[in-house]
Amino acid sequence: MSTRMAVVLAASTLVGTASLAVSGAELARPCGRSEAPLKVETRCLTAVQIPGKPLLSFDISWVNADRSEFYLSDRSNAGIDVIDTQGNTFKRTIGGFVGVKRNAAGAVNNNISGPDGVTSHGRWLYAGDGDSTLHVIDLEAPAQSATQQIVSTGGTTRVDEMALTDDGSLLLAANNAEDPPFGTLLAANGDAGVSRVYPITKISVDPAIVPAGFGLSIEQPAWEPKSQRFYVSIPVIANNPAGCNYGQLIGAITCHGGLLVIDPATLTAASAILGAFDPGTKTGVLKLSGCGPNGATVGPHGNLLVGCTPQNNPSDTSTLVINAKTGHFGSVGAITGSDEVWFNAGDQRYYTGSSRACGLPGGCPAPLGGAVLGVIDAQTNLLIETIPQSQNSHSVAADSKLNRIYVPQVAPFSVVGIGGDTTSVGAKICGGYKGCVAVYVHVGDEDPDDDDGDIDY
Repeated sequence: MSTRMAVVLAASTLVGTASLAVSGAELARPCGRSEAPLKVETRCLTAVQIPGKPLLSFDISWVNADRSEFYLSDRSNAGIDVIDTQGNTFKRTIGGFVGVKRNAAGAVNNNISGPDGVTSHGRWLYAGDGDSTLHVIDLEAPAQSATQQIVSTGGTTRVDEMALTDDGSLLLAANNAEDPPFGTLLAANGDAGVSRVYPITKISVDPAIVPAGFGLSIEQPAWEPKSQRFYVSIPVIANNPAGCNYGQLIGAITCHGGLLVIDPATLTAASAILGAFDPGTKTGVLKLSGCGPNGATVGPHGNLLVGCTPQNNPSDTSTLVINAKTGHFGSVGAITGSDEVWFNAGDQRYYTGSSRACGLPGGCPAPLGGAVLGVIDAQTNLLIETIPQSQNSHSVAADSKLNRIYVPQVAPFSVVGIGGDTTSVGAKICGGYKGCVAVYVHVGDEDPDDDDGDIDY
């Protein structure tokens, strides 16, 4: 665990391949005993089963606490799964997406599969698809007419992660798999009753920073309301440090990543290219040290947590917290390998979907697997605990009103094949072999109907 950092970073100084068998008794109910510690602050409350095909491929999760709904981009079932967070019950799947697409080796090709990124504001749900389109969904409309618009961002690969301004009027979406990658600023619906979403600006990064031809990407955006900026994770940028390998040389990646800072108020033209960070305008690419980030989320005090991962740079061993105003940052030790990360205002904690918490760039092998749910105190920026998850579990979201944390689980390899969980962890959590969405809660905040008194690890 890292040494204690300042509560507010704004201060001038910062302190195997075969699926493992699971007995029927262990699968009698969800949240069965796993390799998690016996004493935890975050316990498994239940597991929500998803009808249809087993969960092989899914992407981003989102919670709209005002609607008490959790959304999962479920490629296996070609739709957005909706779960009622009050009753922790499955409600429906909103279809119309391309679903799973495979490469020549039979593995899922994430770059053209969908749905991918998802976010929401009020009655409007926005979800990216594998054909470079954004689906705009009215959650109040009948199922047959729920999709109100399908908007192209002009690429050939998926519309991935995205973020909305607080009022829901602007949306930033990333085409992370294009080469070179780009983002799109779109006018969104806010609280309007009619959908009128359209692209405003295509945003690219200076090719000296993100060169074309090497498969470099941009990842999760986050809206920081105090600075009125979008912050977008960039896993790898050139010359950070000077002479590093971003893919132009044989061998491991040695370049660190960055954060692309975007002021939407300055974007009116059809296209824009952003370069190195400009302290005057507070826009552009801010270099990071020791971090190739995927996930990004905004926490208290204007801080952002970014999920560094050895998948992007093998030297990454920690998670980074950076202050949007000052640019000062510090590391959270003993947790790495995150994709989606989430700040839950209800309990003042960050949650990380850390699929490569084992620290290996190629993934975490059986028997334990190494994927975890990371729990970080957002006030002290200290790691509280890690809880084992199914292999390749990388998605997380929380209901800030109920303080329930939702973590999708991958089905076993024996059921779904390549990409499936080769450990027994997911099946024990789910109480079955199809994958599920695990629901976690703090000890002491459990459902009053769950009176068995057990901590189910």
